[in-house]
Amino acid sequence: MTGLKWSGAEKKIARRAFDAALNRECTAMMAMLKKLAASASKPEDIWAIHDSLTEQRKAIDTKYDYRYSQLVFVFARLLREKWIEEQDLEGLGEEKLQAIRLLAFG
Repeated sequence: MTGLKWSGAEKKIARRAFDAALNRECTAMMAMLKKLAASASKPEDIWAIHDSLTEQRKAIDTKYDYRYSQLVFVFARLLREKWIEEQDLEGLGEEKLQAIRLLAFG
């Protein structure tokens, strides 16, 4: 996937899909954080929330890699995890879309 060329239009589509997925996942994470904070009842709950956030931050940083050599893999994972839909990727070249679908769904 590293040899794929990204046109200017594809780069814009990719950035929009990438940013939308990241926003969706962070929004879901914030909702979960609010629930955890609301249910916290003892001081050690603070550290459990901290640990959870640290773990989620590492996962986000690993998952969201906006290097063009990695985007096909990133989009396949985001599609499989339902943070994006195929329509979010409309306009990408067919070769890229086929590779994303194959990686996402086998």
